[in-house]
Amino acid sequence: MWTRTQYLLAVIAVLLGSIGSLFVSSTASAAINPIPIPEPKPNSYGLEATKTQPPPDTPPTLLSPGSGASYSTSPITVSGLCKDGLLVQVYNNGALVGAAMCTSGSFTMQVTLFSGQNEITAFQYDDLGQSSPVSATVTVTYNNSSFTAFGALITLTSNYGRRAANPGSTLSWPLQLSGGSGPYAMSIDWGDGGSPELKSISLAGALDITHIYKQAGVYRVTVLVKDVNGVSAFIQLVAVANGTPPPTKDTATPTSVKTVTQVMWWPTMVCTVLLLPTFWLGRRSQMVSLHRKLERDIANYKEL
Repeated sequence: MWTRTQYLLAVIAVLLGSIGSLFVSSTASAAINPIPIPEPKPNSYGLEATKTQPPPDTPPTLLSPGSGASYSTSPITVSGLCKDGLLVQVYNNGALVGAAMCTSGSFTMQVTLFSGQNEITAFQYDDLGQSSPVSATVTVTYNNSSFTAFGALITLTSNYGRRAANPGSTLSWPLQLSGGSGPYAMSIDWGDGGSPELKSISLAGALDITHIYKQAGVYRVTVLVKDVNGVSAFIQLVAVANGTPPPTKDTATPTSVKTVTQVMWWPTMVCTVLLLPTFWLGRRSQMVSLHRKLERDIANYKEL
C-alpha cells in the first residue's frame, strides 16, 4: 500500500512527464513545419528598385561668370556646359542657389550672390539622383552699398533642386529664408503658364511652398522675395509632374490643299465662232486663186 506522500509524488511525476512530452512534440513539429510566410494582401504591390546605370562621371563646366569678376548687382547669370538631359545644381558658398535642366548640352540660370566673396560650384544629377564630381570653383565678389544703408542681405535657399509629384497631387517645396527685414513679399512662377502666385511672409525662417500641376511635364520654378526695404533674393528650381507630357499645343496642323480645275470656256467659244468664217474665207481665197490660175491657163491655151 502506498502512503499518501508516495501517491502525491507519483501523480506529480506523471504530470511532469506529460508536459515534457508535449514540449518535445511541439518543438519537433515547429522544426518540421516552418512558420508560413503570409501572402501579400489583396490589391497590394511590392516594389524593388535597382540602379542600372553608373553616376555621371564628368562634372559640368562653368563658362560664365569668369573667376575673379566683381559685381554690384544681383542676381547674375550662371551658364555652362553639361550632359544633355541631366539636372544641373549650382551652389554658392556651399548653399544651393539654383537648378536647371541641361538642354542641348548647356544650361543657364539666374543666381543670387552673397555680399563679399562668392565661391560658385556645380554638380549634375541623373534621374536616379546620382551626382557627378564637383565642377571647378569660380570665385566672384559682390559689393553693394545698399546693404549698408538698408541692413542685412536676404538669402533664399533650399535642400532640393528638383521635386516631383503626380499631376493632381500637391507638390510641396521647403525653402529657407534668411536675413532682411519683414514683412516679405514673395512671387512664385510655377512655370505652367499660370499667373505668378503672390504670398506675404511676416518672418524669416523655414517655409513651404505648394502647388498642384494639372499635366505631366518638367517645369522651371522661379521664386523672388523682397523685404520691406526692397532688398531681394532669387532662386530657380526644377519641378517634375510625373508621367508623359501631352503634345505641345503649337504643333502645326497640316493644311489640306484643295485643287480646283477651271475650264476656260470663253477662249474656246471665241475660237469656235471665228473658226467657221476663217475656214470660209480661206476656202474662198483658195477658190479665187484656182479660178485665176485656170483663166491664165485658158488664155495661154487660146494664144496657142
